[in-house]
Amino acid sequence: MAAANAGGAGLGGLILPIAILIFFYVFAIRPQKKKEKEIREMRESLKVGDEVITIGGIYGKIIKIKDEIITIEVGANKTKIDVTRWAIGAVINRKETKESKEDSEENS
Repeated sequence: MAAANAGGAGLGGLILPIAILIFFYVFAIRPQKKKEKEIREMRESLKVGDEVITIGGIYGKIIKIKDEIITIEVGANKTKIDVTRWAIGAVINRKETKESKEDSEENS
């Protein structure tokens, strides 16, 4: 009888660590992966004319994209800076194409 009780306590001792792992996955790992996917999609969809902010806080307008190197134009004197694609933190104002303007007008 004592052996049966010891086996049951072992199973109960596993429930808490498993619950903690599930909690961390649902509230920490999964949202982080979703955010990383959104950032990756944003960086892959960059176009010439988009206004962006770099991870260093520099605001600029994309004037050229060549593979992983993006040239942005910053400041009143239109200084050109080359940055890597991963250095773009966010798109501030996406340049709309003719098709997307027509789609937004139809939806309104």
